[in-house]
Amino acid sequence: MHKKDPLLEEITALLAGAEDGDDPARLERTLTDGYARAFTLEAERSRLQKEIGRLTATVGDDDAAARRRLASLIRQVKRREGDLGTLRALLRRLRSRYSTAVRALS
Repeated sequence: MHKKDPLLEEITALLAGAEDGDDPARLERTLTDGYARAFTLEAERSRLQKEIGRLTATVGDDDAAARRRLASLIRQVKRREGDLGTLRALLRRLRSRYSTAVRALS
């Protein structure tokens, strides 16, 4: 994810705010957007892993271009995994915050 990711900025801002001012509808929309992003990252990671598998099966020791491509794909998978881990951690915190806000309305 980009350093200035609007979704991450939104989640961070919501988590930094006072709990007593939480808008459950806003929290829910942000959670939905976050889950959609997580699914996208998982799909990208899966696609990259499949490409790695195909390339690994065909790359030879003398194929420098294919080995560079393979290294690039591996770096991309690692980035997606890191992004996904960060996002999931934030979403867990936001989900807890949402549950608290909903309970407060009851």
